[in-house]
Amino acid sequence: FAVVASEVRSLAQRSAEAAKEIKQLITSSVEQVESGSTLVGNTGETIGQVVEQVRRVTELVGQITTSSSEQNLGIGQINTTIGMLDQATQQNAALVEETAAAADSLKHQADRLAEAMSLFRQHGRFAHA
Repeated sequence: FAVVASEVRSLAQRSAEAAKEIKQLITSSVEQVESGSTLVGNTGETIGQVVEQVRRVTELVGQITTSSSEQNLGIGQINTTIGMLDQATQQNAALVEETAAAADSLKHQADRLAEAMSLFRQHGRFAHA
Protein backbone atom coordinates (compact mmCIF):
# COMPACT_ATOMS: atom_id res chain seq x y z
CA PHE A 1 0.00 0.00 0.00
CA ALA A 2 2.84 2.42 0.78
CA VAL A 3 4.36 1.75 -2.61
CA VAL A 4 1.07 2.46 -4.31
CA ALA A 5 0.60 5.61 -2.24
CA SER A 6 4.10 6.75 -3.15
CA GLU A 7 3.42 6.11 -6.80
CA VAL A 8 0.12 7.99 -6.56
CA ARG A 9 1.88 10.93 -4.91
CA SER A 10 4.58 10.88 -7.55
CA LEU A 11 1.96 10.68 -10.27
CA ALA A 12 -0.02 13.52 -8.67
CA GLN A 13 3.14 15.61 -8.45
CA ARG A 14 3.96 14.99 -12.13
CA SER A 15 0.35 15.77 -13.05
CA ALA A 16 0.57 19.05 -11.11
CA GLU A 17 3.83 19.96 -12.86
CA ALA A 18 2.35 19.00 -16.23
CA ALA A 19 -0.73 21.13 -15.45
CA LYS A 20 1.57 24.08 -14.61
CA GLU A 21 3.46 23.56 -17.87
CA ILE A 22 0.19 23.33 -19.79
CA LYS A 23 -1.03 26.52 -18.07
CA GLN A 24 2.24 28.30 -19.02
CA LEU A 25 1.94 27.03 -22.58
CA ILE A 26 -1.69 28.20 -22.77
CA THR A 27 -0.74 31.61 -21.31
CA SER A 28 2.15 31.91 -23.78
CA SER A 29 -0.12 30.89 -26.67
CA VAL A 30 -2.76 33.44 -25.61
CA GLU A 31 -0.08 36.16 -25.46
CA GLN A 32 1.22 35.16 -28.88
CA VAL A 33 -2.30 35.15 -30.33
CA GLU A 34 -2.94 38.60 -28.83
CA SER A 35 0.37 39.83 -30.24
CA GLY A 36 -0.52 38.32 -33.62
CA SER A 37 -3.93 39.98 -33.50
CA THR A 38 -2.29 43.32 -32.76
CA LEU A 39 0.11 42.79 -35.67
CA VAL A 40 -2.78 41.87 -37.96
CA GLY A 41 -4.65 44.99 -36.83
CA ASN A 42 -1.60 47.16 -37.44
CA THR A 43 -1.06 45.53 -40.82
CA GLY A 44 -4.69 46.19 -41.71
CA GLU A 45 -4.31 49.85 -40.76
CA THR A 46 -1.09 50.11 -42.78
CA ILE A 47 -2.74 48.51 -45.81
CA GLY A 48 -5.65 50.92 -45.41
CA GLN A 49 -3.22 53.84 -45.39
CA VAL A 50 -1.44 52.48 -48.48
CA VAL A 51 -4.78 52.12 -50.27
CA GLU A 52 -5.67 55.72 -49.34
CA GLN A 53 -2.31 56.99 -50.62
CA VAL A 54 -2.76 55.05 -53.87
CA ARG A 55 -6.22 56.62 -54.24
CA ARG A 56 -4.72 60.09 -53.68
CA VAL A 57 -1.92 59.45 -56.20
CA THR A 58 -4.50 58.21 -58.72
CA GLU A 59 -6.54 61.35 -58.14
CA LEU A 60 -3.45 63.56 -58.60
CA VAL A 61 -2.49 61.75 -61.81
CA GLY A 62 -6.05 62.34 -63.06
CA GLN A 63 -5.77 66.03 -62.23
CA ILE A 64 -2.39 66.23 -63.98
CA THR A 65 -3.88 64.53 -67.04
CA THR A 66 -6.80 66.96 -67.07
CA SER A 67 -4.46 69.94 -66.66
CA SER A 68 -2.23 68.70 -69.47
CA SER A 69 -5.22 68.31 -71.76
CA GLU A 70 -6.39 71.82 -70.91
CA GLN A 71 -2.90 73.20 -71.54
CA ASN A 72 -2.74 71.42 -74.90
CA LEU A 73 -6.11 72.89 -75.82
CA GLY A 74 -4.94 76.37 -74.74
CA ILE A 75 -1.72 76.03 -76.74
CA GLY A 76 -3.74 75.01 -79.78
CA GLN A 77 -5.96 78.06 -79.39
CA ILE A 78 -2.90 80.30 -78.99
CA ASN A 79 -1.36 78.83 -82.16
CA THR A 80 -4.63 79.43 -84.04
CA THR A 81 -4.76 83.03 -82.79
CA ILE A 82 -1.13 83.62 -83.77
CA GLY A 83 -1.91 82.30 -87.26
CA MET A 84 -4.88 84.66 -87.52
CA LEU A 85 -2.74 87.60 -86.32
CA ASP A 86 -0.08 86.72 -88.89
CA GLN A 87 -2.69 86.60 -91.64
CA ALA A 88 -4.18 89.93 -90.51
CA THR A 89 -0.68 91.48 -90.41
CA GLN A 90 0.02 90.30 -93.95
CA GLN A 91 -3.34 91.69 -95.12
CA ASN A 92 -2.59 95.01 -93.41
CA ALA A 93 0.82 95.14 -95.08
CA ALA A 94 -0.79 94.53 -98.48
CA LEU A 95 -3.37 97.25 -97.79
CA VAL A 96 -0.59 99.67 -96.78
CA GLU A 97 1.20 98.94 -100.07
CA GLU A 98 -2.03 99.46 -102.03
CA THR A 99 -2.71 102.69 -100.13
CA ALA A 100 0.83 103.94 -100.83
CA ALA A 101 0.44 103.12 -104.54
CA ALA A 102 -2.95 104.88 -104.64
CA ALA A 103 -1.48 107.92 -102.85
CA ASP A 104 1.38 108.02 -105.34
CA SER A 105 -1.08 107.75 -108.23
CA LEU A 106 -3.19 110.57 -106.75
CA LYS A 107 -0.06 112.71 -106.37
CA HIS A 108 0.81 112.19 -110.05
CA GLN A 109 -2.76 113.00 -111.07
CA ALA A 110 -2.69 116.12 -108.90
CA ASP A 111 0.61 117.19 -110.49
CA ARG A 112 -0.86 116.73 -113.99
CA LEU A 113 -4.00 118.60 -112.97
CA ALA A 114 -1.85 121.44 -111.64
CA GLU A 115 0.06 121.53 -114.93
CA ALA A 116 -3.20 121.55 -116.87
CA MET A 117 -4.55 124.37 -114.71
CA SER A 118 -1.34 126.27 -115.20
CA LEU A 119 -1.67 125.91 -118.97
CA PHE A 120 -5.33 126.81 -118.81
CA ARG A 121 -4.56 129.96 -116.87
CA GLN A 122 -1.81 130.92 -119.26
CA HIS A 123 -4.07 130.39 -122.27
CA GLY A 124 -6.90 132.13 -120.54
CA ARG A 125 -4.82 135.23 -119.96
CA PHE A 126 -3.77 135.37 -123.52
CA ALA A 127 -7.32 135.11 -124.68
CA HIS A 128 -8.39 138.14 -122.63
CA ALA A 129 -5.48 140.31 -123.50
